[in-house]
Amino acid sequence: MKGRRRKGKPGRAQRQGKADRHASKGVESTVKAYITKHPGVKIKQLVAHCIKRFHHEKVMHALENLERKGKIDINDYGKIYIKQSKRERIVSGELVEGIIEVTSSGNGYVIVDNLDSDIFIPSRSKNNALNKDKVRVQITKFGRRPEGIVKEVVKRSRNSFIGQVEASPDQGFAFILPLDNKVEFDIYVPNKSLNKAKQGDTVLVEVTQWGDGDRGPSGIIKKIMTDLEASDLEMQNILINQGFNLEFGIDVDAEVTKIPDSIHPDEIASRKDIRSILTFTIDPDDAKDFDDALSYERLEGGEERIGVHIADVSHFVRPGTALDDEAAFRATSVYLPDRVCPMLPERLSNDLCSLKPKVDRLAFSVYFDINPKGKIEHVEIARSVINSDCRFTYSEAQECIEGRGNEDFIVVIQRLNQLAEQYRKERFNGGSIDFDLPEVRFKLDEKGHPIDVYVKERKAAHMLIEEYMLLANTTVSKYVSRLQEGKKPRDMVYRIHDEPSMEKLAKLSSVAARFGHRLKFEDGVQAKEVLNRFMAKIQGKPEQKILQQLAVRSMSKAEYSPENIGHYGLGFGHYSHFTSPIRRYPDVLAHRIVWECIQEARPSLEREELKELCKQSSLMERKAIEAEREATKFKQCEYLHDRLGEEFDGMISGMLSKGFFVELKDNQCEGFVDLDHFDEHFMFDEEYLVLAGMRSRTKFRMGDQVRVRVARVSLAERKIDFAFINSNTDSPTE
Repeated sequence: MKGRRRKGKPGRAQRQGKADRHASKGVESTVKAYITKHPGVKIKQLVAHCIKRFHHEKVMHALENLERKGKIDINDYGKIYIKQSKRERIVSGELVEGIIEVTSSGNGYVIVDNLDSDIFIPSRSKNNALNKDKVRVQITKFGRRPEGIVKEVVKRSRNSFIGQVEASPDQGFAFILPLDNKVEFDIYVPNKSLNKAKQGDTVLVEVTQWGDGDRGPSGIIKKIMTDLEASDLEMQNILINQGFNLEFGIDVDAEVTKIPDSIHPDEIASRKDIRSILTFTIDPDDAKDFDDALSYERLEGGEERIGVHIADVSHFVRPGTALDDEAAFRATSVYLPDRVCPMLPERLSNDLCSLKPKVDRLAFSVYFDINPKGKIEHVEIARSVINSDCRFTYSEAQECIEGRGNEDFIVVIQRLNQLAEQYRKERFNGGSIDFDLPEVRFKLDEKGHPIDVYVKERKAAHMLIEEYMLLANTTVSKYVSRLQEGKKPRDMVYRIHDEPSMEKLAKLSSVAARFGHRLKFEDGVQAKEVLNRFMAKIQGKPEQKILQQLAVRSMSKAEYSPENIGHYGLGFGHYSHFTSPIRRYPDVLAHRIVWECIQEARPSLEREELKELCKQSSLMERKAIEAEREATKFKQCEYLHDRLGEEFDGMISGMLSKGFFVELKDNQCEGFVDLDHFDEHFMFDEEYLVLAGMRSRTKFRMGDQVRVRVARVSLAERKIDFAFINSNTDSPTE
């Protein structure tokens, strides 16, 4: 009979169905295995890994199946975990590993990849763990937030402390009392390690043994700091507390001393020589480490060639050296108001690597050949030797853009700016978000004391440089990624930025509504359009800064990873940091990887090694940001300490049930107005961010314009208290 099949033998459809089920299970097992090995992996990172073997739709289908079966959890931030019951975790007694964040109260919170919630660590259970230490924790109970105890410190975030000497001459030893109030232990120092320090001295001590059980840490005094100005001491203390070394070790100094001042002729001969091409740098007024330069030349046929030249740090900083180990540990330079804590020794950062004018310098260059319409027709990446013709400050370059300044460069800089504006417009049309937050700067006296506070102005010259750096960064990232086609994939250090949490965007929408702005967010793609329209709409309005800050806080944090998920904020599918290797270690790694690709050499780093270096760089970047924030707050406190009793106009920038924060209009300093100083009780509406007086019906809202007096400033606490005088404008929401 036509179409009849013999019993027991499956037809093609049945065989295909079985094959699909087996294939589906194969994808699921691969996906589950990867999540098990990488708990907390984000969806985009998982897909980027699995897409090498399976189609995107199959991976997403496998995720849906695993979640439906209860095998995995996907939290609000898109992080995926193997599902495990609370009981299983408690019964197993398994130690979980993470980074501890210690608050000013002394309590801690441990961030663990394979848990949805942070683990609360009471102060008594920290086991001498310090802020940002990597720890192993045993969970002792579950509630709305798990609670645990630190059982082991896996990796210390710091070994140095600034503190005061409490000497015990009769006992033959001393204790150092750390200035950092988050450190709850003293450090024992025997007489032989005091190095002439005496009772009451302020010193830098390095812990040499951490002790165990009842034995506390012991160490050696490295430097006496008693004679330092209070401001100088505080800046150094901020750096030490965040785990940054103040000095380079003897082995690093020895290696740097051996580096020759001149470039060997053979090295020049092996590179693209553009010393005769018009080249220049544009940097801040006080900059000494010139990472990048631009060159310009006209080609035959009407095309133009723009070169983006980046200091070739990887030529000097070689893997396996003490210099490279120290750079990898620091991972970033830290820029405080009165100093720089550099990633590299000064001889490299300010001299041999710096693209100073009128001297030969080694660079890693990206060349763009551009047609008369500004379209990039050809790209070349090569090691080069350059000789910068001129060093411009941003203000000098701005003069050229405006038709003034150095006549030899006006036409070239104006043309580069014209193209930069074109690329900038294309970038925003392509999905880049325009966050332009103001930066606070200080004018300091000879002792580093602030005599003025101002907001840095961002002009066309700044955006010109920014645009060409973004162009170079995304170009090298695409170059490495495209090498994967038909070959074994090449690992790269990507600068990744995930989509924002819809929950955080909802909070932004709620606050914006208080100012009369209606925002509706549907998904990550649509959110970009909404945010860009919103940023343009609030430009120049009183609430601009508050809402811009809230918008930035609603974003995910950018980080470094070998797993590429793209950069949401910039709208780039491929993005890496390549243009600042003097001050960022990921850029050094990117230079090495690109050069290996050009040479078709085997990768010098395994994937896991690269991943650890990315984690360290992301961690130190966060520490640097925190150090810069603390230093800025201290300088603001110093500035207002000299202005006790003076009155200022400001805006309510934050609210709590016990009071509100005010940011001063002219200098961006922020302080707190405590409601205890009012003669009535206030009710706090957290949803609508309103404080309402029960008797007078006085209301305070986010964004209200107020006048305040500087009532109290504590340099030790880095705290500013204001006294409310009056509201000098009507509420923007009335």
